[in-house]
Amino acid sequence: MTSSSLPRRTFVAGAGVAAAGFGLGQAVPARARRRLTDPFTLGVASGDPEPGGVVIWTRLAPEPFAEDGGMHGARTVPVRWRVATDERMRTVVRQGTATARAQFAHTVHVDVRGLQPGREYWYQFSADRELSPVGRTKTAPAVRSDPASLTIASVSCQSYDDGFFTALPHVVADDPDFVLHLGDYVYESAIGATAAGRGQSVPEAARPAPRTLTQWRSRHALYKSDPQLQAAHARLPFVLTWDDHEYTNDYAGGWEDETTGGIPAARAAAYRAYWEHQPLRSSTLLKADAVRIHRRLHWGGLAQLDVLDGRQYRDAPPCGWGEAQACAAAYDPAITMLGREQEEWLAAGFATSTARWNVLGNNVMVGRLDHDGDLGELLWHDAWDGYPAARNRLLEQVVGNELRNTVFLTGDWHSTFINDVHRDFDVPGSPVVATEMVGTSLTSNGDGEVYGPYYGPMIRHNPHIRFFDGDRRGYQRHTVTADEWRTDLVMVDTVTQPTSPASVLRSFVVEDRRPGAVEV
Repeated sequence: MTSSSLPRRTFVAGAGVAAAGFGLGQAVPARARRRLTDPFTLGVASGDPEPGGVVIWTRLAPEPFAEDGGMHGARTVPVRWRVATDERMRTVVRQGTATARAQFAHTVHVDVRGLQPGREYWYQFSADRELSPVGRTKTAPAVRSDPASLTIASVSCQSYDDGFFTALPHVVADDPDFVLHLGDYVYESAIGATAAGRGQSVPEAARPAPRTLTQWRSRHALYKSDPQLQAAHARLPFVLTWDDHEYTNDYAGGWEDETTGGIPAARAAAYRAYWEHQPLRSSTLLKADAVRIHRRLHWGGLAQLDVLDGRQYRDAPPCGWGEAQACAAAYDPAITMLGREQEEWLAAGFATSTARWNVLGNNVMVGRLDHDGDLGELLWHDAWDGYPAARNRLLEQVVGNELRNTVFLTGDWHSTFINDVHRDFDVPGSPVVATEMVGTSLTSNGDGEVYGPYYGPMIRHNPHIRFFDGDRRGYQRHTVTADEWRTDLVMVDTVTQPTSPASVLRSFVVEDRRPGAVEV
């Protein structure tokens, strides 16, 4: 058992030398406000590893469901942080003081620099004589290095109401280099007094469907209070993007901006609270109502990861919302999924990539899913199927820049799909130019048959879908080397109990320079 999994008071009691000289007593004097008691109730986290640094995060919230998090009116609080090369925090290599501000819910996003590439570190915070748990993180390999491997755990869709995060202890045991979270980290729907899939009481402040900033903060606090999620964040760096439920179901941000004359206040609040509660760099918060979440990370020369934002800038789907027949309007070159600026940013990154594997963290499915075969062209238009012109532009960039080994990692569907991605899904027999791994949910839809009976009959109309499962919860484990990409589909038995066994349902391999997955 690591210190990150120990109860906080047990850790502090045994901290001993680790606490000495950590600036204890340098917080705001007690006469200025009431002392904080256990301000680290929401844990610690790290994210976006780079060769020389990583982001570390925490939030001061002794009463996380109170309107001000139980901070008793404090406007600012100094938070000491330090990074060490050992878990006991004896060999400190970086340290400093950050300011937790009331306007950002007393969250702290420290962009630690000056670290060594390709190694693990431990970190800790201190505020008002209180110590946080110790977190563990990793940095990326050096830019010009040739790492032997990369391991990624991809996850998505973790409705609190639908069950426990029973897959996450297995993710931690796998010890990937980072967790790629592909969206629906929180859900916007109202929650009853008892979370249905957990049988646990929910604090009253976290129950309503959130619309205001205060309500969104309570919703994020509910998720961050989960011990399995806290333990995963404390042990592994996360790289995150969002999908729709971080605000509202199946929305198109760019369309909404045009119809309202700007970002609606409810979406601005959702974006702000998301940024506040994730290990994202401060620079990603452009202004109060805008977060730039698309970004690029590198794993030496082995992999380039482009994290996409498929919600904030997209147009309304031209053929209608949800399930609808395809139409000519969707082929208008003016229609965009990513927005023009993000498209240009992505194209520029493709043009300069020298990585052996080019990975795209993507929120909705790229591969075509024909619902009715020869009877028509019934598609789901909230996915890339609703934006075929934009998808073709994206794949033109993949082909035109001769990207080596393009892999899409996708969330959203609460189901597993392994897809060959064709150059043009409207042209039968067009070449396979990429591979897509669509992961199932961590909890959403809970246990039992959900999408198998619905999507199952459609699979025969889509020969590019190499594998489908619609009824299991879990995650995907990706092991990447110079010669191959291996994906294991790891599934848990249940999410309605606090713990569950897990097993590998199937495994697939993509060979270097041979797009398309093969079952092994």
